[in-house]
Amino acid sequence: MDQPQSTSPRRRRLWVDLTALAVVGVLLLGAIAAGGASLYKEYYGPGAFVTRYLDLLAAGRAADALHVPGVAIDRDTLQEAGIEVTASEALLRQAALAPLSEIDVVDEVTTDGVTSVTVSYVAGSHPGTSTFDVTQDGWEGVTPNWRFAHTPLAAISLNVLGSDQFAVNGFELDRRQVSSAGAEAAPLDALPMLVFTPGLYSVTVDTAISTSPGVSVLADSPLTQTPVDLQTKPTEEFLAVVQTRVEEFLTECTTQQVLQPTACPFGLEVQNRIANLPTWTITTQPTVTVEPDGAGWQIPATDAVAHIEVDIRSLFDGSIEHVSEDVPFRVNGTISILPDGSASIRVGSAGA
Repeated sequence: MDQPQSTSPRRRRLWVDLTALAVVGVLLLGAIAAGGASLYKEYYGPGAFVTRYLDLLAAGRAADALHVPGVAIDRDTLQEAGIEVTASEALLRQAALAPLSEIDVVDEVTTDGVTSVTVSYVAGSHPGTSTFDVTQDGWEGVTPNWRFAHTPLAAISLNVLGSDQFAVNGFELDRRQVSSAGAEAAPLDALPMLVFTPGLYSVTVDTAISTSPGVSVLADSPLTQTPVDLQTKPTEEFLAVVQTRVEEFLTECTTQQVLQPTACPFGLEVQNRIANLPTWTITTQPTVTVEPDGAGWQIPATDAVAHIEVDIRSLFDGSIEHVSEDVPFRVNGTISILPDGSASIRVGSAGA
């Protein structure tokens, strides 16, 4: 007698269980792969390498950031990038760093073994993005090492007019300290200075002579040199000093009992002879202003009035005439800032 063939319930259950285990295994392998990829990207990939560099800057660890592979720079690289080889490293320190936050990797593109990592951030209060080129630098066990294919350093070319002293992000500097020319640094020569990218650099001046609310530049492109020009303005204290010095100079001129005081901006011409020594006074002192003049300052021409008292003897008949006369004149001047920080003020005549 033929018996009907059928699949036992136990076999069906086994098949279902095996199928479920296979599906779970595939899902588990997928999860492990996805987790591994995520772990690699977060901790071991080129984006993670760049993020660690930015985290060092955000923490103010400038010295450690300089030791990140590929950050250090040589003269040949500077020259090829068009950056002055004498660029100062004075700003590559914690005291010159501005706050850096909200760091996020937004893109990674690999071409010919070089990965371009684009990051967004907030430098100070300014949002920005920068792209860094990263290449693999061997292995450490089963994880890759990375280095910057091109240094993330850049430079600013700073030109501060009206002051040798200035501050960058509150870090005080002197032109003669950072210039390769030292004490011989010319006031109009730009100062090339290396900086980290990304970074916000705010240049301000606050001295007894000059002041400026400052100018800020966001260094966001590696191996570029950005010009930064800052024109200061005279302080109220400096203006008061210049006013006093000019008044003292003109008052000193009045002590010369001659018709044409030597090296002074006023005088009187007569055709006859004087019968006594003339007496000068300043009846209206000039109201002095100070304006920028290249790396120094100038006193623009301004009006003033002197007064002379003198007796004039006529060459024709010997008669004497008393002259009491106001003599208008114009005065100007130049101001140079000396190496010790003092001001040399030269007063001249701007013509009547």
